[in-house]
Amino acid sequence: MKDQKFNYSSLKELQADLSKFDFELPLTENTEILSQEIKIEDSIIPNRIAIHPMEGADANDDGTPSELTRRRYKRFANGGAGLIWMEAIAVDDAGRANKSQLYLKEENLAEFKYLIELINKESRVNPYLVAQLTHSGRFGENNIIAFRDKHLDPISIAENDFQIITDSELDQLQLDYLKAAELAAEAGFDAVDIKSCHRYLLSSLLAAYDREGKYGGSYQNRTRFLKETIKKVRKNVDIDITVRLNIYDAIPGGWATDQNGEPDLEETAKLLGELESLGVKMINVTASTPYLKPHVNRPYDMGAYKPPEPPLKGVQRLLELTKFARDNLNQTLVIGTGFSWLRQYGANAAAGMIEAGWTDLAGFGRQAFAYPNFANDIFEKGKMDKTKVCISCSKCAELKASKKKAGCVIRDQDIYLPIYRELQQEKAAANFSAASN
Repeated sequence: MKDQKFNYSSLKELQADLSKFDFELPLTENTEILSQEIKIEDSIIPNRIAIHPMEGADANDDGTPSELTRRRYKRFANGGAGLIWMEAIAVDDAGRANKSQLYLKEENLAEFKYLIELINKESRVNPYLVAQLTHSGRFGENNIIAFRDKHLDPISIAENDFQIITDSELDQLQLDYLKAAELAAEAGFDAVDIKSCHRYLLSSLLAAYDREGKYGGSYQNRTRFLKETIKKVRKNVDIDITVRLNIYDAIPGGWATDQNGEPDLEETAKLLGELESLGVKMINVTASTPYLKPHVNRPYDMGAYKPPEPPLKGVQRLLELTKFARDNLNQTLVIGTGFSWLRQYGANAAAGMIEAGWTDLAGFGRQAFAYPNFANDIFEKGKMDKTKVCISCSKCAELKASKKKAGCVIRDQDIYLPIYRELQQEKAAANFSAASN
């Protein structure tokens, strides 16, 4: 089943394949529960569907949303999801992944206010809006790392072109996060995400076992930056706090991962409890890094990269990690992940998991790129249109990884197919040049 393709015409057929993995996923024909609102403190999330943070890599050079950025969020708003978790927003210039990544600062606050106003104007449901605050670390233009890593160094930094961030620089970076949170509140966001996933800088610190100083070594030190930053924001800014969290890295010896690359979730359970006690309102579940093991956080069955496992195994892992997070929290809400590969049946899995208490909300990423109106179709028709769903080809991820404007090459062809063809031509030219030399 390693080369498994999606080829299901009924929930019964899907359930039969799931049983081969000894996975009793609660699937249901009735998707009505997805339209139910849920309370978060004094706010209401109008339904149980969330749009995951999907980078379009199309910001202007100064970090402001471009016309294409606004188009994407207008489509998401029109689509009816109750929660929109906005893509990565850098907290300082050094932390940008590239010059096409959003960057919120005093000078462009008005542009972000306008984007929030546009989303609220276009949506019929008044969606809950999260600003994902980030520092790209080793995956940014400035190659800033927390420590040397034998698994990630070869794919992310040049031998003599990196900077190990100091403790004093990390102290200052906490203040940068605080400032960004203040600006996010002023812009009109409901919450900020202190992003700690995919081995960007904060996620990397969770795995800094060999780093010296107060941000490395012990569990207390490795989780220090995240927890101290949350405390600063909570004390000074009237805004909800959320975390998109790697439940584990799936990298041998990484965060919550044993030397064989398998989950060892004792520290994750401890951290989840501490985040809840610090007032974190929501955990958005994910794992690993798309730069090394894309199949872990994004199961798929097409493209140049060949996953070493059946996609359903990856779906199972993510959905079980979602349940793990839910089981280790009380009041803090959980957003599940891993639904998009299931195509039209993602709605049935999401509804079944919420009904069974495995999660509180269901997050969709690639699905939103391909099919921005999917939530409305679920609410109005009880199901998703199989002719519109994401086919998990990962062409959007190829575009983003190549620092091209990213979107659905298959379902949004007028804009993204020419960009993808340009990328393929560049790759062919590079391969020809390499072969000639």
